[in-house]
Amino acid sequence: MLEQEIEARLTAYQDPYLQTDFLTAKIARKIVVGDEVQVEVKLGYPFASIKSTMIDAIYNWLAPVIVGKKCTVQLSHQVEPHAGRQGIAGLSQVKNIIAIASGKGGVGKSTVAINLALALAREGASVGLLDADIYGPSQPLMLGVNKEKSQIKDKKFIPIIQHGLQSMSIGFLVDQQTAMVWRGPMIGKALQQMFYDTAWEALDYLIVDLPPGTGDIQLTLCQKMPVCAAVMVTTPQDLALSDVRRACAMFQQLNVPLIGVIENMSVYQCANCGHEDHIFGKEGAEKLAKEFDLSVLARLPLDKSMREMTDAGFPPVLQAPESEMAKQFGEAARKIAAKISLQRKDYSSKFPPVKVVV
Repeated sequence: MLEQEIEARLTAYQDPYLQTDFLTAKIARKIVVGDEVQVEVKLGYPFASIKSTMIDAIYNWLAPVIVGKKCTVQLSHQVEPHAGRQGIAGLSQVKNIIAIASGKGGVGKSTVAINLALALAREGASVGLLDADIYGPSQPLMLGVNKEKSQIKDKKFIPIIQHGLQSMSIGFLVDQQTAMVWRGPMIGKALQQMFYDTAWEALDYLIVDLPPGTGDIQLTLCQKMPVCAAVMVTTPQDLALSDVRRACAMFQQLNVPLIGVIENMSVYQCANCGHEDHIFGKEGAEKLAKEFDLSVLARLPLDKSMREMTDAGFPPVLQAPESEMAKQFGEAARKIAAKISLQRKDYSSKFPPVKVVV
């Protein structure tokens, strides 16, 4: 009876990041009732930085039915691969591809991309970062490895590893001062090569930092690679929102799930007097979220320290993990990973190839 009561109670538990109960989310659970109660729960997204808080929440939820018994809650995670566009072959060593996009330049998309990647890694995931901006790669500088060059081994590019991230960028393949004067087909081919011909090692998530616009790079990514989700980045101003809307429409047209929106440069707070000013307007993310049925994942301030840390190659999530900005990136990363865990899973890589002998 106690085991059944615990199972019923656990089934109804509402996860704060999944925003649904464990039964609906099909969360793996194991219950052992003896002299003491042991409960094991396995989630589909990483959460290392808040593990103790989450264990306490589950324990407190179970407390009414385990009165008088010692109870141990074991919480773990396992990231599964999730399906991208049907008919597109991926890589067995890359489970999930997440596009970070804006459609608009100058909104801080690359800064958001690298901090989200670092936040996912901090939560316990294996993460890669693919810089898809062929004309203006910025991730080498933000990672602090802008002088590094990728080596080739067995006809594969070796990713540059920095801050626990595996990364690839055109900046690692050509001279820093070289202007990439390439037409669309060459750009698309270069992106595919950086994805398929890089020796990625067992990635839970590959973050793809897209350039502005809705052109060849975006189409190549969505049509040639199994992207399982896209995250939009915007500032509150209407000028930015007009371009971000077009990017949202593109992803919808190409059947790429939109996970949510991150509003950057949401508010400026004076360092001297503390006065807050919405320089770029207010509630831009809310407008976009309502129009496209999205979640607002984070509202990041316009802060000089974020620019300084990122330019120096040590972004806030890495250099100031207890700062408010880093906490927001952590929350956004967990929300994104949790939402992806609810999508249709892709087990194709677990099946051996079928050979037909005539």
